[in-house]
Amino acid sequence: MTAKETDFYSPDSYVEAPPHEAFDELRSRCPVSRQPHPDGGEYWLLTRHADVVDVSRRHREFSSERAFVMIDDLPEEILEQVRGQLLGMDPPRHGPIRRLVISRFTRAMLDEMEPRIRQICREIFESASTDCDFVDGLAGKLPTAVIGEMMGVPEDMWEQMRIWSDMQTSGDDPDLGASPEEVQQASIEMGTYGYQLACERKDQGGDDLTSLLVNVEVDGEKVSEVEFASLFVQITVAGNETTRGLLASGMQQLIEQPELYRELEANPDGIPDAVEEMLRYCCPLHYFRRTATGPAEIGGQAVEENDRVVMMYSAANRDPAVFEDPHRFDIHRQDNPHLAFGYGIHLCLGANLARLEARVFFEEFFKAFSAVELTGPVRRIRSNMVNGPKAMPVRLTRR
Repeated sequence: MTAKETDFYSPDSYVEAPPHEAFDELRSRCPVSRQPHPDGGEYWLLTRHADVVDVSRRHREFSSERAFVMIDDLPEEILEQVRGQLLGMDPPRHGPIRRLVISRFTRAMLDEMEPRIRQICREIFESASTDCDFVDGLAGKLPTAVIGEMMGVPEDMWEQMRIWSDMQTSGDDPDLGASPEEVQQASIEMGTYGYQLACERKDQGGDDLTSLLVNVEVDGEKVSEVEFASLFVQITVAGNETTRGLLASGMQQLIEQPELYRELEANPDGIPDAVEEMLRYCCPLHYFRRTATGPAEIGGQAVEENDRVVMMYSAANRDPAVFEDPHRFDIHRQDNPHLAFGYGIHLCLGANLARLEARVFFEEFFKAFSAVELTGPVRRIRSNMVNGPKAMPVRLTRR
């Protein structure tokens, strides 16, 4: 479909695949374009890599806190809740809490986690049925287990964490989502559980991420139990959804291009570069929003205060000005400054954890299985935000 024929807001436009032809047309003709919103308003859609980077850098002019990161305007009571998430904070609130959280994601700590992540992968693969849904049966289990252990969540709550997470990110999909009231209830229940965890771990020591966040002071700031509840929702949802989408989408590309599958199977040293290409090409999240704090300019377009600005990462990651042959899945791509993890002060905290999980997942998969094949159609999530399969039936051949 042409850009004029495409409703970039509608989740239906992303069911078969992201509308890359329409993105390409906009990028070449009007890279910063006004688009209609169902509420009667409009939003600016950015399809060029340079403009997404530019807005990401200008956090004083383009706020996360003013209206959060969703394209839809949220009710005030919901907006107040999500402003407790790092995604919904602007400086100066953002800095100290981000530094506190990121202290858990140092290279040394990730190196310490790798053996446990490898063990979790092996357990998942050993217990997997040879005929299964790759999304739920394999890809979804690893990030849930990793983030559950990091946060110190008891294992019998991991499945509930996944249910809460799915309801909040896939509400537009009839197979995965729920009514707006149920979505809000899931967020409340998840935040309440996070609050309970914080109360249990307060002043109790412990080295899990929950204990770290509620007991350590950084720059004179300490995270309260209420603030932790919002952080818990963000960290858990992000840790589940994006990594699951990365693993499932990445494997789909390898299945559909078996020569690449066999190459990585024979040369696992190439997996890190392949993971970066999966992130670029598959891009687990389509967009995040910013809100203009005053009159500004983006790519030659005049923007007014409170205008909605949508940074379309899926489009920016296919920008031919940055990526040679952008619509080709190239596991040897070296110059790969993709924006799958965002950019600037809101660069994803768990970026290197996701990379580690993906690398270990594929390394262990090739050791455990000699082949994987699709046994039915891949069905994608109906969402203008979450990008990836919701069902991918496969048959596994064990070694």
